[in-house]
Amino acid sequence: MTQSPSIPLPPPKERRRLREAGSLTQDQVAERVGVTRETVRGWESGRTNPRGRKREAYAKLLGSLTEVEVTVAQEEPAPEPAEPAVPLTPAQAFDALYAFCAPALVRQCYLLTGRRELARESVERSFQLAWQRWPEVAVDRDPAGWVRATAYEYALSPWHRFRPRYRHPEPPPADPSDRALMDVLLRLPSPYRRTLLLYDGVGLDLPETAAETEASTPAAAGRLEHAREVIAARLPELSDPVELHRRLAELASTERLRAAKPPTVRTGSERRARFWTRAAIAFTVALIGTTALTVRTAPTHYEPPIAPGAEIQGVPPRAAQGALSEAEMELRDKLRGEMTSGPERVLPLSR
Repeated sequence: MTQSPSIPLPPPKERRRLREAGSLTQDQVAERVGVTRETVRGWESGRTNPRGRKREAYAKLLGSLTEVEVTVAQEEPAPEPAEPAVPLTPAQAFDALYAFCAPALVRQCYLLTGRRELARESVERSFQLAWQRWPEVAVDRDPAGWVRATAYEYALSPWHRFRPRYRHPEPPPADPSDRALMDVLLRLPSPYRRTLLLYDGVGLDLPETAAETEASTPAAAGRLEHAREVIAARLPELSDPVELHRRLAELASTERLRAAKPPTVRTGSERRARFWTRAAIAFTVALIGTTALTVRTAPTHYEPPIAPGAEIQGVPPRAAQGALSEAEMELRDKLRGEMTSGPERVLPLSR
């Protein structure tokens, strides 16, 4: 028996592009082929490839998407020469990135911390830092990922526990199921919580999740499996990753979390930059003044230290004014009676 040759498939990136061009989600493709969303994600990332009947169904679906794309391209009239696009100013590009990322990022930070005010503050601080480093962020291959990683780092900083406003927990969600899910999430260690949110919440694949959490791919996979096991043990209805993804999205969308306006963020960033610049200048001036004063008042030659006093043998120490002791009187009579060579000794007159 001869084995039929496998049906050729486009590269992983082309598979994803065809799906997005056909306005299909990973869940819709998974439903048509008869697999899970995780399997479709693996096919599009290149980690796995379909086999057997699944490969035939997947190749047939991609072929239909390719035919639709070719038909639409043939039916469309020849495009007229477009006017040259006007490049965006840095402020306009920043505002566009903020409008695209900030609303979802606030909800993600809320799932990480369980604090509404900290979530808003984390997003604002991350975008303020992005505006200060805009020449670097603007040319980054993934500006949204840059801002997301910065916001996550700020939100999960352990130093927030020492701030008075964050010492007490905020009111939990009103719905009991949302409250139970949030309680399980907050009991997870922060690296596990972050990995679960990136993979099952944001929808990144495993290598991208590992890169953003600064871990190896096996370590990220282990964290993900452990987090899922903990959630499934407490909430068995969320053992399915598809259901967990849906519940995370619902939990994040139930809270009314609003981010500040882009001009407010840019103004705050510039104000903070001016403050730290002035603080650095003041510190430098103080350091220069201290150095100049030290140079001005420092000694220019060596001065040996004064030797400590030595006790003379036979001379009793005199503690205070008063009458002479017997030993002192004997010493005085001895000194008066002895004759020495040299000039005459001056003797005190007795009264």
